[in-house]
Amino acid sequence: MIEGPTGRRRRSDAERARIAAESLLPGVRVTDLARKHKATRWQVYHWRKRLRNGQLTLPESVASTPAFAALVVEEPPRSRHANATAIEIVVDDVVIRAEPGVGGGHLSRVIRAVRAAT
Repeated sequence: MIEGPTGRRRRSDAERARIAAESLLPGVRVTDLARKHKATRWQVYHWRKRLRNGQLTLPESVASTPAFAALVVEEPPRSRHANATAIEIVVDDVVIRAEPGVGGGHLSRVIRAVRAAT
C-alpha cells in the first residue's frame, strides 16, 4: 500500500516475512524479487536477517506450504580393479591388507616396516 506524498510503501510484518521467505527459495535472485515487489535488495536482505533472528514470523499460509529439497543421487566410486580381490599378507601377528593395484615398492616398504616393528 502506498501512503503519503512521498510514495513510500508501508508493508506489514507478514508481507515482509513472506517476501523474505520467497527470497530463500532455490533459484530466486534477490535482485529480481526486490524489483518484482518494488523494494530494494537491501530491504530484502534485512528482512531475511530479521526472519532468521526470529524478529519476523511467517504467516500461517506460508509456513504450512510444503517445501521440497532436491534429491541428488550419486553413484558410488568404482574401483579401478572391480573384479580383482584385495591382497592380505600376515607377518607374525600383523595382518596387512592392500587394495589391488598397490605398487610393489610401497608394499615392500610396509612389510619391512612391520618386520622392523615386531
